[in-house]
Amino acid sequence: MIRSVNTYYYVAARKKLANDLEIHCFSGTGRPQKRGSAGQDLIACFDFAGGFAYRFAMHRLRSLIRPNYAQKISLLATLPLVLAVAAIAALVAYQARTLAEREIQALERQLLQAKKAELRNYVTQARNGFAHIYGPAAPDDAEAKTRVAQMLAAMIYGQDGFFFVYDYEGKNLVSPRQTEFINRNWEGLTDSKGVPVVDEFIRLARQGAGWHSFMWEKPSTGEEAQMVAYVVGLQDWRWAVGTGVFIDDVLASVAAARAETQARVRRTFLYIGAIALAALLIVFGSGMVINIRERRLADAKLKELTQRVFDAQEEERGRVARELHDGISQILVGVRYALDNARRRLARGDHEGAEPPLDKGIDNLGSAISEVRRISRDLRPGVLDDLGLGPALKSLTDDFRERTGIATDFTTVVFRNRLDQNSKIALYRIAQEALTNIERHSGATHVSIDLRGHKKGATMRISDNGRGIRSTPGRPGPGLGLRNMQERIEQLDGNLRILSSRGAQSGTVIEVSLPLSHLLPPQEEPASKRKALP
Repeated sequence: MIRSVNTYYYVAARKKLANDLEIHCFSGTGRPQKRGSAGQDLIACFDFAGGFAYRFAMHRLRSLIRPNYAQKISLLATLPLVLAVAAIAALVAYQARTLAEREIQALERQLLQAKKAELRNYVTQARNGFAHIYGPAAPDDAEAKTRVAQMLAAMIYGQDGFFFVYDYEGKNLVSPRQTEFINRNWEGLTDSKGVPVVDEFIRLARQGAGWHSFMWEKPSTGEEAQMVAYVVGLQDWRWAVGTGVFIDDVLASVAAARAETQARVRRTFLYIGAIALAALLIVFGSGMVINIRERRLADAKLKELTQRVFDAQEEERGRVARELHDGISQILVGVRYALDNARRRLARGDHEGAEPPLDKGIDNLGSAISEVRRISRDLRPGVLDDLGLGPALKSLTDDFRERTGIATDFTTVVFRNRLDQNSKIALYRIAQEALTNIERHSGATHVSIDLRGHKKGATMRISDNGRGIRSTPGRPGPGLGLRNMQERIEQLDGNLRILSSRGAQSGTVIEVSLPLSHLLPPQEEPASKRKALP
């Protein structure tokens, strides 16, 4: 069965003897729709089901897009957590990248220092190797120069390591791995980035020694790579002698370290994100559980309150019914008997004998009128609207004293009807309920009601000398009447305190306080009630 707001469709399928499938679609009125083939009817029903599913999904989507109050509170509670986690993640990432970059730069410096130390060692060994020739040779000793050049050309190492020699005019004298450079002048030569090469060699050689970094083709592969060279000068011969090493392995190590660092930072982000997501899920899950629990408690309280309202209505109806049956009904029955008696006597011509039954009937009618007024006053006292809370409470205590014989005192200050209407009704009903409980349960001999206003609002205090009740200090007990008092005063943002202890003659004190917000300023008082009694 597929239901919507106004229409529902019912699809019933049954097999006939010939395995024929018959589909019926009925509207909410019970009248069959216009039918085609079974397939058309089934498609129509499925189309309706799809439309219903689409509308339901859109309704759920709108409810998610427009969160309710509890969801807004959850979002406000989780937003600082999300921002804090994001800030922590950004700070951790920044610190991790900074520290890693420092470590990588330190690693790069260490590797380069190792390469430079290696180059310096190569040059020192080479110079020591031809020192016995260079030392005693004259500046124009061609034979000595040739022997040294041959020795340097033979000093090759590794896959791409070699020694080179340039004179101070830029002419290449030794280049064993790139022989096309020999006997050619390379003054002004630059690398692919525009960095001077040979001119820098000559400058460093004139200064004595130095390092130079530039781009150069690797002899083994022909690919361009970064090279670091160490150059020394043979001042007598005006030679720049040096060797270099390609540092692509160093750069590869640095790049690998940097990639590993970035991977670690990403993993850290993922870990933080996973932890944050788990925390958010826990928060949302806890919020959902608490929300569901609170809703269930609210539903249970609402059901309980509804039931209590029904019970109160039934109790009030029962009380009114008893009052009518036991009071007014009996009085009216007596009036009827008196009138019947008078009529019979008048029919017999006994006019003097008819007078006492008539007087009795008149007296009973007066009693019935008084009883009706009393019931009406209990349901809604007119004096509360006409004269104010003070006179209404005084009338209530006077009736209570006359009805029960319990000594009752009432004291108040001049309120001039400054309490709003809801507050007056609530205080009157609380006093009425309290007096009813005293009459039924306390066995008290004296009751006192005090009503007064003050700077913080208004307070009504009801005390008796009867048996106490079990209740938590400051909170009402389990009785329906006490709960009604508590709910009435809570609706007005007031406070209800009950001071009592279980035992004979221990007494009970009920104190009701209303905030200042329920006191009307004098200029807002109704003009018709400016002269109301206290």
